[in-house]
Amino acid sequence: MYRGGAFVREQCEPVADGQQQTNGIDLTVSTVYEQIDAGRVSRDGKSIGDRRECDQESLADDQPPTYYLESGGYIVQYGETISIPDGHIGFVYPRSTLLRNSCMLNTAVWDAGYEGKGEGLLEVHHDIEIEQGARIAQLVLAKANHDGTYEGTYQHENVATE
Repeated sequence: MYRGGAFVREQCEPVADGQQQTNGIDLTVSTVYEQIDAGRVSRDGKSIGDRRECDQESLADDQPPTYYLESGGYIVQYGETISIPDGHIGFVYPRSTLLRNSCMLNTAVWDAGYEGKGEGLLEVHHDIEIEQGARIAQLVLAKANHDGTYEGTYQHENVATE
């Protein structure tokens, strides 16, 4: 069973007015990266290739910085810190506006116990401008049985821990 937007909102911060939806919350763009070096996935380990932040420009003084993205693959870091509660699993789906602009957002399952600012793979099939802070994805939570909670490499990713 999927949880309602108000419940999902309680698991995320910060969440501005307008981000809460019927069945989840919208996730926003914090930073867009381009991978510049090879990564590695092996049977007993992994490494993430080096990245660089994509260039931004301000189209007007009163507007947020904007990423102009040409066709290709990019890593998007979301602006919200997510905490997947015990007894749940998280799924992230692209907002339909991305799809209507020839873009796709690929994501992975977020296990119970995960905390952090997640990332997704943005596939751009036609050039697009994306403002920092724009809503590009929706997080939904479903009740789920699970064995233990997440304690992997990406725990607390992209957030400062004390």
